[in-house]
Amino acid sequence: MLNFCTLFDSNYMARGLAMYDSLMKHCKDFHLYIFAFDEQSYQYLKSNAHQYPQTTAIPLATFEDPALLSVKPLRTTAEYCWTCTPSTIAYCIKTFQLNHCTYLDADMLFYSDPSTLINEMKEKSVLISEHRYTREYDQSSYSGIYCVQFMTFKNTEEGMHVLNWWREKCIEWCYARLEDGKFGDQKYLDDWPQRFDSVHVLQNKGAGIAPWNMQQYDFLSNDTARYLPDGRQCEIVFVHFHGLKFYSNDNLT
Repeated sequence: MLNFCTLFDSNYMARGLAMYDSLMKHCKDFHLYIFAFDEQSYQYLKSNAHQYPQTTAIPLATFEDPALLSVKPLRTTAEYCWTCTPSTIAYCIKTFQLNHCTYLDADMLFYSDPSTLINEMKEKSVLISEHRYTREYDQSSYSGIYCVQFMTFKNTEEGMHVLNWWREKCIEWCYARLEDGKFGDQKYLDDWPQRFDSVHVLQNKGAGIAPWNMQQYDFLSNDTARYLPDGRQCEIVFVHFHGLKFYSNDNLT
């Protein structure tokens, strides 16, 4: 079984539940741990649990520990969500005694089985994915080489070492500004392949399609595309709908 976790509040709940629906369609055996970042989202998930099998809703009061609470007043809502990302993964692994856990951004949709991505890790204990920026949209120097969107940590000594290192760094500093080579929770990942032997960088080009790299693809159908830099056809695994907005006339942008 694949273990996933995500976090969202009531503002992102529609996106998060759409992501869950896409998992239900394409992933045979999984469980999704949802960290509800406000009371409205938690009460909705609790009251409608029968509509969302294979999920566990976790309220902030259950999840937050003294270290997180000590920095919460110092962070904006977005910064605190970023601060909590590694802690959500660690909480799931430790509390539910999981052999692995994959963090998912709430604003993604799956178009095929994500198990192919996790299988790519083989003996490695940590999986990260690149932004793969198109040149004109390259923000690597600011936002980082890697994207905190789909990250797997195994419950091994090596995996937990990386996860605990990241958690400590995010508690120490996690802000929406570039400072001393840091930005949010994300630029900490820049040197992981060199810093840690247990890290695998995802190679599957069907994962992590997003506004900043979709120019590199020729979309052939709803679930297949050609990656133009190498000309190879790939099955689309997930698309990251970063910046998606809803309008009252049912239009999207």
